[in-house]
Amino acid sequence: MSQTDLEAVVRANHELFMLTGDRVTDLVGRHGLTLATAQALWVVDPEEAPPSMKVMSERLHCNAPNLSFVTNQLVDRGLVERLTDPHDRRSRVVRLTAEGRRVRGEIIAGTLERTPFAALGAGELRELAKLLAKVLGAADRERAGGTSAVAAR
Repeated sequence: MSQTDLEAVVRANHELFMLTGDRVTDLVGRHGLTLATAQALWVVDPEEAPPSMKVMSERLHCNAPNLSFVTNQLVDRGLVERLTDPHDRRSRVVRLTAEGRRVRGEIIAGTLERTPFAALGAGELRELAKLLAKVLGAADRERAGGTSAVAAR
């Protein structure tokens, strides 16, 4: 891949991120949320065990003070509860409330309706999902101390 190709992909990724944010600002605003608090709500999957604050910070790629600020906003709005981790009493987990599940569902549904990716067909979405998973996997390996994305090419 040439530098021009890489630059085009990075630019398109940024544009899609910004465009999606613009398209959902009204939706998250109706729930008294910001894009950051909506994203934090999204990463608390009700089908999984409540994530620890450490897992939340990894999923959101943010530091502990920022996560505490965002989590406090969700707690204040009654969308999540911060509880003691039953497996590690020194750690805290984040669990959705019933209202948090409802709002999370509305935000996800509304985002999926508004995303530019909705213009793609099923096969295109599967192919894109595969490519994005490959990129994210490489980033995870790099973060864990493996090779860098540039060195892997």
